[in-house]
Amino acid sequence: MPDLKVFRTLAVLCAPMLMMMSCDKKYGRKDYTAYFGGEVQNPVTRYVLFCKDGQVMDTIPLKSDNTFFKTFDSLAPGLYSFRHDPEYQYVYFDKNDSLMVRVNARDFDESIVFCGRGDQKNNFLMEMYLRNESDKNQFYPIFDLDVKGFEKATDSSYLASQAFYEKKKSEIQWNEDFDKFAKAALDFHHFAKKEIYPTVHRVRTGQDLTDEIPESYYAFRKDVDFNDKELSAYAPYLNYLSHMLGNMAAINYHNHFTEADLALKTNINKIQIADTLIKDEKVKNVILNNIAFTYLLEDQNIENNHKFLEIFHKYSTDDDKKNEISKIGQAIQRLKTGSTLPEVDLVGLDGKTIASGSFTGKKTVFFCWTEKLESHFTAAHKKVMDFKMRHPEYQFVAVNVDDDPEKWAEILSQYRFPGVLETRCSDFEDVKDKWAITKIHRTIIVNADGTIRNAFANLFDVNFEKELEDGSFEHAVTINN
Repeated sequence: MPDLKVFRTLAVLCAPMLMMMSCDKKYGRKDYTAYFGGEVQNPVTRYVLFCKDGQVMDTIPLKSDNTFFKTFDSLAPGLYSFRHDPEYQYVYFDKNDSLMVRVNARDFDESIVFCGRGDQKNNFLMEMYLRNESDKNQFYPIFDLDVKGFEKATDSSYLASQAFYEKKKSEIQWNEDFDKFAKAALDFHHFAKKEIYPTVHRVRTGQDLTDEIPESYYAFRKDVDFNDKELSAYAPYLNYLSHMLGNMAAINYHNHFTEADLALKTNINKIQIADTLIKDEKVKNVILNNIAFTYLLEDQNIENNHKFLEIFHKYSTDDDKKNEISKIGQAIQRLKTGSTLPEVDLVGLDGKTIASGSFTGKKTVFFCWTEKLESHFTAAHKKVMDFKMRHPEYQFVAVNVDDDPEKWAEILSQYRFPGVLETRCSDFEDVKDKWAITKIHRTIIVNADGTIRNAFANLFDVNFEKELEDGSFEHAVTINN
């Protein structure tokens, strides 16, 4: 709940907006002029990106007081998003809406508050998003229940959210165009849990539910439009389709497959099922791209990556994304065991540039962190300190991925991690491309001669220390942010 200071700030920000709205009412508007502005506290960059369907429409600079404002001469009603990298959220505009938003970059989603014409709809979307996130965090023990117990629990959760949705719909009286997104936020979170349940239950309990789940369990699928262009850039819809494909493509009897071959077969199944179910080219390409990004960054079997990309290129028609995904595949190819780690420029606390290739003569562990995940920052450093005591033959290099050197130095001044070599990226985009880094839980182990021992390790993997000891541990890496 925003405090009094927040409301005062919003009142100041919204004052000019209210004047514009008053003028609009007085004279009436027949065009599609709209306004978007606000304030970003603790900004990470000096701009806000305004986007439609994942494409940047405008780059709005922050003023010296961290506020921003943009007049759109013609803005079609619909769902948009605003980004303050690396975070983003949705914003919905009806005709002539005038919206201001306040956000704290350090607590992005939880801090967002809208004001102005159209604010109630957008504050509802944020409330529903936060309800769903809270539900995710609390719901995992429910996956241990049997089918009847799970359905009872998830239906109860859905009914509570549905009551909230119906109450807000009655109060705000939004139109059918907006209701499509409001209802999607409600329904697809619920549907996704039902798709996830069989897999998570098997992982947590070891019980296969293939013969336990009745056909009626998936009755909701008949109401899902798998070709909805309007929802093709909306996360609740895309997340649901991803979970549904994962559920439908799962191979339950796979003792004859290696872990890597199982991952390949499952993801090829996903592509082929998507091709069958999704006929709209735009929606299909978005889903295929998601499958490809996820697979390539989780399963680092080089030979299987080639096989997967052949199938992916056969079905995808999005040339731009195909090129981007091919680049990731090529980057992963360069990170195979025994290859020399591609060199990037890092910066030390003294401000001097350090080539990553200069860390030779001793086995090295590179691990990443960001100020946005403070708990990960401290936990990762504590893990490293522990490993360093038991494995003095290694040097440990911390790589900060943020672009604020002063903030980086300030954070490190508050802690003491003796023996850890602290660096930050000179150019994160270069590091991201060469080291294929897209998630923060990423660790690279390098031999003393600069060759790669494992470019896709994880400090928090239970077998990580075995990897340090002999490098013989083989696993399919799943990196969770």
